[in-house]
Amino acid sequence: MDYQNFFRSALDTLRDEGNYRVFANLERHRGAFPSAACRGGPGEGEVTIWCSNDYLGMGQHPDVLAAMHSAIDASGAGAGGTRNISGTTHAHVELEAELADLHGKEAALLFTSGYVSNWAALGTLAGRIPGLTVLSDALNHASMIEGIRQSKADRMIWRHNDLADLEEKLASLPLDAPKLIAFESVYSMDGDIAPIAEICDLAERYNAMTYLDEVHAVGLYGPRGGGVAEREGLMDRITVIEGTLGKAFGVMGGYIAASTDLVDFVRSFASGFIFTTALPPAVAAGAAASVRHLKASTAERTAHQARVAEVRTRLDALGIPHIDNPSHIIPVMVGDPVKCKYISDLLLAEHGIYIQPINYPTVPKGTERLRITPSPVHSAEDVDRLVTALATLWAQCELARMPLAAQ
Repeated sequence: MDYQNFFRSALDTLRDEGNYRVFANLERHRGAFPSAACRGGPGEGEVTIWCSNDYLGMGQHPDVLAAMHSAIDASGAGAGGTRNISGTTHAHVELEAELADLHGKEAALLFTSGYVSNWAALGTLAGRIPGLTVLSDALNHASMIEGIRQSKADRMIWRHNDLADLEEKLASLPLDAPKLIAFESVYSMDGDIAPIAEICDLAERYNAMTYLDEVHAVGLYGPRGGGVAEREGLMDRITVIEGTLGKAFGVMGGYIAASTDLVDFVRSFASGFIFTTALPPAVAAGAAASVRHLKASTAERTAHQARVAEVRTRLDALGIPHIDNPSHIIPVMVGDPVKCKYISDLLLAEHGIYIQPINYPTVPKGTERLRITPSPVHSAEDVDRLVTALATLWAQCELARMPLAAQ
C-alpha cells in the first residue's frame, strides 16, 4: 500500500468537499481580547475574534493572570507527574473545593480537559456499574459518545431533547435496572437548551441517574455561574455535573462534581485520570481565581447577555439567517460548505474578522454555519464591522435572507 498517497487522497477529498480545515496563526494580546494579530496568510494583521469559547474574556482577566503568575513563581512550571504519584498540589485541591462549592456538591474531580472528563467519567461509570444502560441524547458531544462507546455498556440513543422518546425508552427497561441519562444543558452548535427539570422528573420516575454536561453554560448562567442547572434550581437533582475550565472560565481543564463516593469511585478507577500528568499548578490557580471571581461578579454575565441580544437584533434587521435559541450561541446559517469557507476566508482577508467555518462532520451536511459567540469585551464598533461585513458577503454570495415576517 502507498501510505502517503492514501493520506494525500483523503485530504484532497476533504478539500474538494470544502471541509478541509485551515488554522489561522493568531497571537492574542494581553488585555486586548478580542483583538489578536494574525501571522501569515491573506489575513495578516490585526483581527477581531468572533468565534472564541473564551465567552467572557476571562483568559485575559487581571485576577486570573495574577493568580497564574503567583503560582508559577511559587511552584514552578509543571505538576511533577500524575495525581497518583507526585502531581497533586495544593492548587489542585483548592480548585476542586471551589468547583464542588460552585455546584453544591460534596466533591469534585479535576481532569486535563472537558473532553477527558466526559470520556473518563462516562466510560468508568457505564463500564463498571453491572447491567447499566446509558440513555444518550442524539446530539451529545463526541467526548460523551466516546466515553459511552468505550464502556461497552448497553446504550439507547434518544431523539434530541425529545421527552416522549426518552420516556418510551426508559419504560422499556426494568424499573430496578441501573440506568444513566446523559445529556447537555446548552448544545454548542444550535445553541438550544435541554429541558432539565423534565428529564430529572423522568429520571426519578424510572430510577435513573443523570449526567449533565454544562461545559457551554458554566460561568455564564446562574447567580454564581453554576450553569443552567443552577439558574433553574436543579443542581441537587443531578447526579453528576460535568464542566470545563477552558470556555467561560478562560483557562484549561475539565471536571466532574458529584457525591463524595461517586467522585472517589471515578478517581480510583478511571484510566483517563489515573495515567495522565496533572495540570500545572499555575493553570489550576488561574482557573480557581476565575471561578471565584465569577461566583461573586454578575457584571460579565449581564454585559454578555446584552451584547448577544444586540448582535441578534442587528442580524435580524439585515435578514441574515441565524438559529433563534435561548442561549448565547448565534449560528449564522450558510448551508453550503464551500460558501461557508469562502465567507470565512473573506471575513479574515478583507475585513479583519476571524470566524471559523463549521462544516461536516461537526454539523450535518447542508447545515454549514458560522458560529458567532459575542462577548462582553466586543465593542459597539466591533458589532458594526461584523454585521456590515456579513451583509456585504451575503449579497456577494447571493445567499438567501430571512423574510421580514420571520424576523
